Amino acid sequence: MPARNADIPLDKKIEFRIGINVGDIIVDGDDIFGDGVNIAARLESISQPGGICISDVVHQQVNGRVEAAFADLGEQNLKNIARPVRAYRIALDEARQETAAPTSAAPVAFALPDKPSIAVLPFDNMSGDPEQEYFADGMVEDIITALSRFKELFVIARNSSFVYKGKAIDIQQVARDLGVRYVLEGSVRKAGNRVRITGQLIDAATRVHLWADKFDGSLDDVFELQDSITESVVGALAPSLHKAEIERARRKPPADLRAYDYLLRAVSHQMANTPEAAGEAIHLLDEALRLDPDYAYAHALLAITYGQIFRSAVGPARADAQKAAEEHARRALVLGSDDGAVLALAGWTVLIVVPDVAGGRAALDKATQLNPNLAIALAYRSIALALTGEPEAAIESATKALRLSPVDPSGYLAVAGIVIARIVLNQYEEAAIAARKVIEMNPRFPMAYAWSAVTECGRGDKAQAEFRLRQLAEIIPGFTSKGLPGLFSMFPPAICDKALGLMRSQGLIAGA
Repeated sequence: MPARNADIPLDKKIEFRIGINVGDIIVDGDDIFGDGVNIAARLESISQPGGICISDVVHQQVNGRVEAAFADLGEQNLKNIARPVRAYRIALDEARQETAAPTSAAPVAFALPDKPSIAVLPFDNMSGDPEQEYFADGMVEDIITALSRFKELFVIARNSSFVYKGKAIDIQQVARDLGVRYVLEGSVRKAGNRVRITGQLIDAATRVHLWADKFDGSLDDVFELQDSITESVVGALAPSLHKAEIERARRKPPADLRAYDYLLRAVSHQMANTPEAAGEAIHLLDEALRLDPDYAYAHALLAITYGQIFRSAVGPARADAQKAAEEHARRALVLGSDDGAVLALAGWTVLIVVPDVAGGRAALDKATQLNPNLAIALAYRSIALALTGEPEAAIESATKALRLSPVDPSGYLAVAGIVIARIVLNQYEEAAIAARKVIEMNPRFPMAYAWSAVTECGRGDKAQAEFRLRQLAEIIPGFTSKGLPGLFSMFPPAICDKALGLMRSQGLIAGA
């Protein structure tokens, strides 16, 4: 079973984790609690084989909630921690140690939404050609996008559905993992200029097939085939929807089908989020725009890809990437003003890369209005809301994003929105828990360490804040605390000043 990104609500759930073996020491996962950071790995005076070592903070949280005995180890000196920390050793029975996995001990089952809920699983590529995998994935992504535009449906996001790609699955287990009632699965066969798409809609609770069909046509008909599947699914789940509503939910296809093919090929490269992959994505998307200069989604993907380059580039390359990201984002906002997915990608770029907080916020507001099931738009918007002084709404948006995509690798962005919102609300303990969760979900995300340092300063834990900055320097070589003002300068003055003020209060930045 895939591990959940976060139980909802994230900041109100105590997680208890079994750790990993490091020699004869077990390092626990209590990094998410107070000063209990890898306690076992930092015990300087003793070794603790066969158990888990936690801090007093964690002991107070989990005592009485887990079946385990606690041995008081007293005050212990920890590596990289200036002050002694009271530690406890947890004695677990042998069977539990052998079978436990590094996930929540008792994952919370999601309650079914009060509307038809569906997950669209990756379709099988029946072409006999692994190179056609991108085409099958693209079909599924477009079907998910089309379904997600209906307010009457609850649609799991693509990133969570694709966790199951290439795996033997049990439909009922998938439905439990994702918290849905219905599952759509199918296959795609592309041979020459012909395409066959099959689909079957299953009621996971009963395993009954509500609908199954196949759709044949030429490549020129591919968008009509997708629309036919969408219409059939919507008709089975929400028969009260009218034809006119289905028509409005369709994305405008590109003027040239070859541009669509280039875009599908670019998606996997863009999602890889590496400099090499970004370069290939840009090449493919440039080809798509050469064929169709007004292809809104291609402009949006180019914007987000240049934004990825901007975050890691230095010098003139950074300025060039920023300029290209803004140009494509602005163009996408004009051409795709009625497409939630386009507005989400372009709005995020405008929010973070330009940066234009008001413009990004406006685009993301509209994206979630057009497509209320678009998890990534809700995650992006949670950050925009936190930055514009609406922390409660930010937490609500982030929570909905995590529910729509509960096993999403990019879910850390929604949790980052919670971090900023809790800082705005002066709720530093909750903010610290969320920040540690972001690090756990994406250890390569630099701002996770920066925001975590802010939360630790808010808690008054200078040593832990310094530890986070040392980790940040490992992500950004050569980084020092002198770079903090520049790092936070992309955010609105109120947020920037608060973050820097908290770090000044602990002496991490010089000045009053």
